[in-house]
Amino acid sequence: MKERVRAVLVTTDDTMLVIRRDKPGIPEYWVLPGGGVEPNDESREAALHREIHEEIAGKADIIRLLHTMESDNERQLFYVAHIATWSFEDRSGPEFTAEGRGKYALEEIPLTVKGLDGIDLKPGEIARILRGAIATGTLVDETDI
Repeated sequence: MKERVRAVLVTTDDTMLVIRRDKPGIPEYWVLPGGGVEPNDESREAALHREIHEEIAGKADIIRLLHTMESDNERQLFYVAHIATWSFEDRSGPEFTAEGRGKYALEEIPLTVKGLDGIDLKPGEIARILRGAIATGTLVDETDI
């Protein structure tokens, strides 16, 4: 089963980093930074650190596992993490140079239900989980900072 890791990257300004995807013929949508766990990754968390470095040249502090989604052939693990610095211009992931992958744009959105409502975050299940956690104040708290 293929495993993927993704991060809800909370900034010091109480925003969240998301990647806007623009592909020809498909309405724009947003995803959380992350990607596949590779055989040489020591752990899922190590894979997430690698992916964050590749995709946004950032370093994050992982707080906790937020949610797991599983299908017949894939498991996606979504983590909450804090991030203070990043440089999208210095990203190095192979997907950025792959032909036909479309455009990638890093955006900061308010860490609010209204902020999430302003984008089409995929997959829809994680968007619903995030809305609930933000609305109830359970996404992050003072002890996580």
